Amino acid sequence: MQILLGLIIGAVVGLGAHFALPHRQLRGAALAPLAGAAAAAVVWTALTWAGLGVDSPILWLVAVLAPAATVLALIPVLSRSRLARDEADRARIGA
Repeated sequence: MQILLGLIIGAVVGLGAHFALPHRQLRGAALAPLAGAAAAAVVWTALTWAGLGVDSPILWLVAVLAPAATVLALIPVLSRSRLARDEADRARIGA
């Protein structure tokens, strides 16, 4: 049940990144929050299996930093890929 805390943290970090990063019109509004939640779920699960509890500051720190790193690395790459693919499609159809 405590993993919900990690999921919520990851989704909030992803939502903040969605609005902070450029080209938000090129991606869905759920992409960054879902990526953040997935990253937080993975690290939260791994760290709780490693024996860390909710009272550990390391768990909370990593639950915030992992989604931030994931989203800040993933979203710009996907946005650039989408821009390049759209430009290639425009060139191909002559628009």
